[in-house]
Amino acid sequence: MIYPILKMGDPRLLKVSDVIQEFDTPALHQLIADMFETMQHANGAGLAAPQIGINLQLVIFGFKQNPRYPDAPNVPETVLINPVLTPLSDETDDAWEGCLSVPGMRGLVPRWSRLRYEGFDQYGQKISRDVDGFHARVVQHETDHLNGVLYTMRIKDLTKFGFTEVLFPELDPGEDD
Repeated sequence: MIYPILKMGDPRLLKVSDVIQEFDTPALHQLIADMFETMQHANGAGLAAPQIGINLQLVIFGFKQNPRYPDAPNVPETVLINPVLTPLSDETDDAWEGCLSVPGMRGLVPRWSRLRYEGFDQYGQKISRDVDGFHARVVQHETDHLNGVLYTMRIKDLTKFGFTEVLFPELDPGEDD
C-alpha cells in the first residue's frame, strides 16, 4: 500500500516517536513493506514512519540509483528500528538535501561526516554500522524525523534554501515531488 506522505506544517511531523517494543510481527512486516513501496513510488532515498503518520522509531532507506540524487553512490537497503547515532569525529560536511515532506525544495545542511548507527532490524537482530558520506547523511536525515526535526530546521544560511527547479535546473522537477 502506498501511503500519503505528510507535508511540512503537519504537527505530526514535529513529535518525538515511540520506541518499538515488539519485533517480527505481521503488522511490523506489513508496515515496512508498505514504507518501501511508498518510498520507491516517491523516488525517495529514505522514509521515516512519522512521515506517513506512524509515530514509531522506524526508518527505512537505501537505493541503487536515485533520480532525486543522481550523483549519489548506492546505499544498502536497510530497516533501522530504535536507532542510536554516534559521530565518529567532529568533522561535518555541508550538502544539499531534499525531503519527501518538503517537496520541490532543497537546502544546504551540515551533517556529521562519519558516524556509527546502531539499532535493530524488523526481526529484532542488532545492527551496527560505521558509515560516511551520503550514507551517513541519509541516516541522519531520516532519524531526525523520529525526533520531530525536519532538515529545514538545520539549515544555517537561508540563502541556501530554495526551489529545486531554480537551484538545480538540470533535475526533473517532477522527480522531486
